Amino acid sequence: MTTPNKEKTSQNQCQHTSNQKLKSLRTGSIIAVLIAFIPFLFYFTDIFPDGAIWENSFFTYQSKYYESVSTFIWVALSKLIPLTLFIIWFFTCKHWWSKIILIPIGLYFFQLISILNEDSEIVDNQEIYYSIPFVVVIISIVYTIRVKIFDKIHNIDLSELDEINKSNKKSWWNRFR
Repeated sequence: MTTPNKEKTSQNQCQHTSNQKLKSLRTGSIIAVLIAFIPFLFYFTDIFPDGAIWENSFFTYQSKYYESVSTFIWVALSKLIPLTLFIIWFFTCKHWWSKIILIPIGLYFFQLISILNEDSEIVDNQEIYYSIPFVVVIISIVYTIRVKIFDKIHNIDLSELDEINKSNKKSWWNRFR
């Protein structure tokens, strides 16, 4: 026989679990709608003028490098849309390797900054030099995480491998005998 207290606790836990599931379903649905809607942003380029100057009641924009506001918006969106999708993927991915997604995020970010810089004459060429240190740091972090996970899964102590390696070392001359 169960006591009324235990029944209340069980009902509260059940209600708490169903609230969590409902919240998770709502969040997942919003993310799915965002992912489905974002590629349609490319069609917004049709509302911008083909000329070099775009005037509205808030500001005036002059496209110097692209000589067309529509082209500038199209190029900017070609970097912004994948950047947004990668950011969503990064924050929703639960895998250990998700940190590697920071590399394309960084590359698209540098390219977007280059596009927004109106004086830039070379787009998508110089960003690689700025992103190499970023890529090296991210790959180092991901590799360290991978080694630690490998150690946990296979129950191997890496310090033991170093000791085994040191004890098996032979002199250069003894290897040829």
